[in-house]
Amino acid sequence: MNSGSVNSGSVNSGSVNSGSVSSGIGDAGSVSPAPAGGGAASGGPLELVIITGLSGAGRSTAAKCLEDLGWFVVDNLPPGLLVTMAELGRRSRGAVDRVAVVVDVRGRPFFTDLRAALKALGEAGIRPRVLFLEAGDETLVRRFDHVRRPHPLQGDGRVTDGIARERALLAELRGEADLVLDTSELNVHELRAKIDAAFGTTTGQLLIATVVSFGFKYGLPLDADLVADCRFLPNPHWVERLRPLTGLDPEVRDYVLGQSAAREFVDQYSSLLRLVGAGYLREGKRFLTLAVGCTGGKHRSVAVAEQLAGRLSADGVGVRVVHRDLGRE
Repeated sequence: MNSGSVNSGSVNSGSVNSGSVSSGIGDAGSVSPAPAGGGAASGGPLELVIITGLSGAGRSTAAKCLEDLGWFVVDNLPPGLLVTMAELGRRSRGAVDRVAVVVDVRGRPFFTDLRAALKALGEAGIRPRVLFLEAGDETLVRRFDHVRRPHPLQGDGRVTDGIARERALLAELRGEADLVLDTSELNVHELRAKIDAAFGTTTGQLLIATVVSFGFKYGLPLDADLVADCRFLPNPHWVERLRPLTGLDPEVRDYVLGQSAAREFVDQYSSLLRLVGAGYLREGKRFLTLAVGCTGGKHRSVAVAEQLAGRLSADGVGVRVVHRDLGRE
């Protein structure tokens, strides 16, 4: 997800494109200071973000995005030093109150150290947010092929063997991450927008939700936490005057939401989202991705996604709406 160059000891500042990769390797403890005026000296409580995930999925690019947002970024810090780094931030008296650490998990002892470090941080009263980056196997293979580098865990096998080992090794950590980003289809601007929405200027909202409309025939969004299926509703595709329109058009919106089943669905699903959102916050999770699907991602899912996003926003949730498959057909 990066420019393809590997800069030892620093965060890779290259641009993001779909056919390149960075291993995210740097000298342990290498530090990239936040730029002047980056907003790190507010004097508030320490914010700590751990950036991890699959090799080739864009860890270094995510770190660069956070650095540009004013975070104090440490690339490839051993997990055993996480508590020390957090304490140094605490002692800076507000000079450094937002720290992002890239953690490169490559072996079971290292993974064990990370788990121990997360527990120790919790005992110290520090609740880090974990950003997990991933991508599809085909995308990762293409990126490694582009830079002609082996996967760090492939050994004598193929790149796909290394990807499978790393995916299995990180499965538990992925499940506990606060935010999972699939970078398979993201360009640099889209990744930056996601990072900015999640870790940029504080808006005061406790929960941040991304609502994605999609078409089942194009596949499920891989980073969805919840999936809502709208295919039980009458399909505007079969209404000749509505077929060329989308769920953003008033005629289609009124047709879809004019169904009593649709109104009941939105009402009850909004109640479910309140329940889930409250549970996320109790568990310390601030990010939720809701995928709303229909057959082609053009009519029903778009209209319902917009409606659910409005309900979330009215409940005080920070909302970003993405219509993934709009315009594909």
